Amino acid sequence: MDLAEVFEKHLQKNLIDIQTYHPYYKEALNFMLQAGGKRFRPVLLLSVVKAANPLLIPSALDAALAIEILHTYSLIHDDLPVMDDADLRRGKPTLHKKFDELTAVLVGDALNTHAFYILVKAALHNDVKIKLVQILSFNGGVHGMVHGQILDCHFEGEKLTLEELKTLHRNKTAKLIAASLEMGAVIANLGEEIEKNLYDFGLQLGLLFQIQDDIIDEIMSEAEAGKTTKNDALKNSFVNLLGLEGAIKEADALAKK
Repeated sequence: MDLAEVFEKHLQKNLIDIQTYHPYYKEALNFMLQAGGKRFRPVLLLSVVKAANPLLIPSALDAALAIEILHTYSLIHDDLPVMDDADLRRGKPTLHKKFDELTAVLVGDALNTHAFYILVKAALHNDVKIKLVQILSFNGGVHGMVHGQILDCHFEGEKLTLEELKTLHRNKTAKLIAASLEMGAVIANLGEEIEKNLYDFGLQLGLLFQIQDDIIDEIMSEAEAGKTTKNDALKNSFVNLLGLEGAIKEADALAKK
């Protein structure tokens, strides 16, 4: 069983269970988690752990789950009418389309918080968990993903420089990818130098990931991509700034690096 399968099994066993008389709150909490996805970030974390000490994988699964839950909250909010106003995500209706906008906002809030609950109850030493909380909160919040999101929304329709664009997406996309690798290194006790090297590598990988996502938005249909595409007309995307060929060249250069 590969790491993606191991993680998927863990996720399905740990879907959010709550006693409530609300007609669809529990379903809404789990809807986008069950919709699938690449599971890219949790598999990155688990790959680092597997490379260093495969015996630690069971203890690392909750940390991987926390990253995926936090990422899923960000997608739910990113798809809202006030942001990208998307209809499709992971081949399914976006949460505000499946239910309603209020539900999507509150479920996103709940998943954001729940990610840290999952993380602190992981079968890891408390010192390790404190460091993991620090990494995930730094890169997912004020200093990372949310910073990137507000730059993305505020400067929509305005042309940024290439360096400004990289700063935007380094925060919005790359830092959570980098955090996944760094958290794996912390769990595996690889030391500060390797943690930093993996984090720096993750920032480059995250930019490549974003450029490829921009290219997908340009060339793929919604059915092929499993999400709303052709939705970046006013966005500061690499394709809009560099053109399709320029974005492909930038991606190739990062991939080589």
